[in-house]
Amino acid sequence: MNTVRAALLTQMGLPSPYALSRPLQITDMVIDDPGPGELLIGVRAAGLCHSDLSVIDGSRPRVMPMVLGHEAAGEVLRVGEGVTGFEPGDHVVLAFVPACGDCTPCRRGRPALCEPGAAANAAGTLLSGARRFTRATTGEQPHHHLGVSAFAEQIIVSAHSAVKIDPAIPFELAALFGCAVLTGAGAALNATAIEPGDTVAVFGLGGVGLAAVMAAIDAGASVIAVDRIPGKLELARELGAAHTLLATDDVVDQVRRLSDGGVDHALETVGSARVLQNAYAATRRGGTTVTVGLPDPSQNLTIQAVSLVAEERTLKGSYLGSSVPTRDIPLFIGRYLAGRLPVDRLLTHRLDIDQLNEGFDRLASGEAVRQVLVF
Repeated sequence: MNTVRAALLTQMGLPSPYALSRPLQITDMVIDDPGPGELLIGVRAAGLCHSDLSVIDGSRPRVMPMVLGHEAAGEVLRVGEGVTGFEPGDHVVLAFVPACGDCTPCRRGRPALCEPGAAANAAGTLLSGARRFTRATTGEQPHHHLGVSAFAEQIIVSAHSAVKIDPAIPFELAALFGCAVLTGAGAALNATAIEPGDTVAVFGLGGVGLAAVMAAIDAGASVIAVDRIPGKLELARELGAAHTLLATDDVVDQVRRLSDGGVDHALETVGSARVLQNAYAATRRGGTTVTVGLPDPSQNLTIQAVSLVAEERTLKGSYLGSSVPTRDIPLFIGRYLAGRLPVDRLLTHRLDIDQLNEGFDRLASGEAVRQVLVF
């Protein structure tokens, strides 16, 4: 057992600015040895994501208390009983759905929908049902966030959460492939059928949205990028977006004018029913609208039902980028190393663990694209 520093959330919904309310408490945790099927990981870098922020602000309720963080890369330190394919020193990226490999979705090649993985994530445990942190001062056992809990110096994960990677990529960039790139690029390439010359609109230009922009461009599409923050539009232009639009009241009309009546594919990454409605309205007859955002459960979507049939529209969700992490994380890293996915452009801030609360203020304001906690 080791004692490590970790960022613990004990109460959701504290008011911003988080630099003052301090929802994340940096505390000492005793971490267990890895159990059967588990790995001890030394976290080297962890990204700050809106999925973490949505737990902090209470819009995505989770069991409390919880060690947050789910987008990470690190090094294998120890291997639990029965684990094959990993050894100490391996570099890994962590996927936030631990895919069991045996349930119906896993057998059908859809590990993002793993049923035991989803149940463990909802319960705040590892895939085994265990919790491996103990708070040093109280003896309390916090929950795990999406099987990862990356805001800690060392973590225990299921071996099913880890993907071995090329050590040529720096940890601070590798971390982004666990969520931002896997979700955004994955949705663009796995949940749609983009062909060269297609038009694609991406609504929301955080790390996930910009990863989708990169992947759509790499697939040969002409991209229209939409956001409310001019700096993010400028970055999308630098990445190769054909058009960039401020998210004004007439943005749907603007997208439709630029795409001769509507885009072939629209991706919504904000987590807003209103934005998803705009993305759907901006998609042409026969087109596909994909949402990867996670809105508050109280939000409902209203669309013209007949359009699904009369216009042969497709509206679909994509979780984890509809990816197979063991296939897609190395694939996307390979494209980065080949210069095809400039993921380094997403990284705007590097933090230490004591700066996490300030980092989430920056994320909430839209100032940052992707911030990385570096150990």
